[in-house]
Amino acid sequence: MLNLKKWSRALLALTLVASTAALQAREMVSVAKAEINMRAGAGTQHEALWALSRGYPLEVTGRRGKWLKVRDFENDSGWVYRPLVGKTPHVVVKSRVANVRSAPNTRSRILGKADHGEVLRTLEHRNDWVRVQREGGLQGWIARRLLWGW
Repeated sequence: MLNLKKWSRALLALTLVASTAALQAREMVSVAKAEINMRAGAGTQHEALWALSRGYPLEVTGRRGKWLKVRDFENDSGWVYRPLVGKTPHVVVKSRVANVRSAPNTRSRILGKADHGEVLRTLEHRNDWVRVQREGGLQGWIARRLLWGW
């Protein structure tokens, strides 16, 4: 019985370490300037692949000096200069369209719609819902499964 308890504790500790590592592994950033370039490599000598606008969320997948290797919601990857991104949480709409609702449930009133690729500021998380705000405007709830970011 004592050995079983030791093994159970060890397994629990290992599970906690693994889940903590998985949470830490997903580092997110968002564009902090009006517009920045996602580049093919870590440096301004590399081709600009995409122009990204303020708030655009990115997942960090690597580092090289002051450059971050990142990927977006469409799984495109490239490099961005670290001083041009920040930790303000944003999401991007990954569905064709998403209803912006007055409360975090499907029975609540629809306040507006957000289109595929639209970037929204994250204000709050509640269960499977995210309260978002359009820059300077509409605020409401969108089902988490329709969004990518944090």
